[in-house]
Amino acid sequence: MLCQWFQILTIFAALLCFSMTCSRANNISATFIFGDSISDVGNNNYIITLAKANFKPVGIDFGMPTGRFTNGRTVFDIIGQSLGFKNFIPPYLASTTVGPVILQGVNYASGAGGILNETGANFVGRISMDAQLHNFGMTKRDIISIIGKSAVDKLLASALFVVTVGSNDFVSNYFLPNASIHTKKLSPEKFIGTLISTFSLQLTRLYNMGARKIIVSSVPPIGCCPNQKDLHPSSGQECVAFENRLAQQYNKRLKRLLLELTATLEGSIFVYVDVYHIFESIIQNYTLYGFQTKDIACCGKLGLHDGIVPCLPNAKVCLDRSKYVFWDPYHATETTNIIIAKRVMDGDSNDISPINVRKLSQI
Repeated sequence: MLCQWFQILTIFAALLCFSMTCSRANNISATFIFGDSISDVGNNNYIITLAKANFKPVGIDFGMPTGRFTNGRTVFDIIGQSLGFKNFIPPYLASTTVGPVILQGVNYASGAGGILNETGANFVGRISMDAQLHNFGMTKRDIISIIGKSAVDKLLASALFVVTVGSNDFVSNYFLPNASIHTKKLSPEKFIGTLISTFSLQLTRLYNMGARKIIVSSVPPIGCCPNQKDLHPSSGQECVAFENRLAQQYNKRLKRLLLELTATLEGSIFVYVDVYHIFESIIQNYTLYGFQTKDIACCGKLGLHDGIVPCLPNAKVCLDRSKYVFWDPYHATETTNIIIAKRVMDGDSNDISPINVRKLSQI
């Protein structure tokens, strides 16, 4: 009986928090996050996959390994704190992500996941965007059981939805020598067209499930990461031009897609985060941000940029992570994530459009 009363009081407190937006100085009721390893906060801990981040030294500045593919917080961990959320948005697959906890949002992101279901097959297990949307549907059902359908509609309409996906569709699919037969037959233009058409259906599906404030990240300059530079040594100290050119072509079409969706889906606001531009500016001006290196992995081995061997259990790491743009051959350090988060929160139209997260949170 005592446990039942405690559960009732917990749910009541969560409902009160929802109705008052937890005393935050904004109109964001909850945050739901979809994507890949850039935003994964532990979902891959619970599946059979080669894409793991549950070992030391990963998370060294977070305090412990959590499944985040960096030394500390992710970009949207930091943004969540800026928005006034007291707790980090939890991974969907964690056993503790149940009950009132889900009223403040859930993270569905999965390392190696992509827009296409076949993406990331080289890592064995991963949760694709389609599967993440299915999982969100399960969460919505659970929230309805707690607060009812009308309240859910209100919660979702004022919630922040974040989608950071697309990089793996290139790095862990199209660029692979053992890409699927179907993918190999596609020209770059047709492959990008397939990504955009598939992603359009997925974002529309998310809207139809109640999302209205939707932030979508561009693909970063993938040709500038330590791994890709070491895999293409002929590029020298420069980024891999072909890969970055495809990323830019995809991003151009993505931005146009988001404008079209906002115009056609009533009440929606699709926000384009130009991570390519933000990250490129950090790399080009790395010394101005206090970094000592722009393209060497803090935790990695082999190659001019320590980008061939990924961050392995008990690997040695650089002494001062704040001086490195990259944590491992693929992912940014927390210091870089802090810079990106600040520009997503308060950046101008070159960083994020049509409005930044600060302004979006006031709508």
